[in-house]
Amino acid sequence: MLTATLAKEIVIKRLNEIGVLSDIAKTVAEKGVSILAVSAWVEGRDGVIRLTVDDELRAADALRAKNHEVREGTVVMVHVPHKPGMLKHMTELLRDAQIDIHHLYASAASDQTKCVVVFSSSDNQKAMVVLNQGAH
Repeated sequence: MLTATLAKEIVIKRLNEIGVLSDIAKTVAEKGVSILAVSAWVEGRDGVIRLTVDDELRAADALRAKNHEVREGTVVMVHVPHKPGMLKHMTELLRDAQIDIHHLYASAASDQTKCVVVFSSSDNQKAMVVLNQGAH
């Protein structure tokens, strides 16, 4: 029912200015890379953007070429049915396995049957195994 895999996440932190996210999206799109999930927020004067993409190496190289400071990290990407209770199910499995979620973002359109959840945790490898074993 759900499928968890390890994925790479691109993290960019820079001065929050109008158009920064637009520039990042343009840079990635011009390389033919699709954004699978994105999260962005402001911390003080800085903007923090997290991206998962279908070609992390090409996207990161293109962003670095545009002078963005890029950090790469490992996350868990979970494809789940888009129905009530799935986040509850996932987080209960992680809680019971004593896995701490550090950050999480998710997306789905109301007419989709699947959604994607991306997160980082205290033990991503264990989280992936726990979720795949607890899938139903």
